[in-house]
Amino acid sequence: MTAQSAPAVVPPPPRPVPVIRPMMAPPPPPPPLPVPPRPEAPDTRPYVALVTDLGTITVRLENKRAPVTSANFLRYVDAKRMDGFKFYRSTKSWGPANQLVQAGNRGDARKNFPPIAHEATTTTGLTSCKGALSMARLNPGDATTDFFMLLSDIKGFDADAPGGDGVGFAVFGELVAGADIAEQIFNAPISPTAGEGVMVGQMLEPPVTIKTARRVPAPADAPKGCVVKGH
Repeated sequence: MTAQSAPAVVPPPPRPVPVIRPMMAPPPPPPPLPVPPRPEAPDTRPYVALVTDLGTITVRLENKRAPVTSANFLRYVDAKRMDGFKFYRSTKSWGPANQLVQAGNRGDARKNFPPIAHEATTTTGLTSCKGALSMARLNPGDATTDFFMLLSDIKGFDADAPGGDGVGFAVFGELVAGADIAEQIFNAPISPTAGEGVMVGQMLEPPVTIKTARRVPAPADAPKGCVVKGH
């Protein structure tokens, strides 16, 4: 017998060599979407326009920080009892570092509401800076209608002022428009003899009348102000 030859072994086809492509850097992330600015909370503090013989002064009340004093002021405004009140005092005789004008009821005492509790600046966090609106008083807790507006910083009026009486005057708002009118009141003619004690030489003659006092919307350009400590 002839020996059979072994069947031929057919090798498997060669496997395809994978093509190795160079690694590509991942695409950059898309830029973040712009974050819209947070709208500022609306200013809900009350604003009041005092229309005087010489022009209009607009004030802002810090009713959250000095609620009792602000409510008292607004009570006179809303009842229209402030109509006819007078700016009657200017402290020109105290020099440039202690400037203020003072207003209040100089007529019928029946327009006065009862006195209010004193809100010290150490409680309210307010301060006696230029433009501040404060209540006039003889003793803490006897303030009714009379208020004054500072035309210079008088930090000695704050409750914690060194050398002060530890009580100070109750700041409750500030001037936001009409500073030129306040200056005109400050520089108005003075009687050389009217007044008593420290008020001699500080009484306006004639006084400047507040014709009307009304709430108004917040002005679009109202300044930030200075009466809130740390702001």
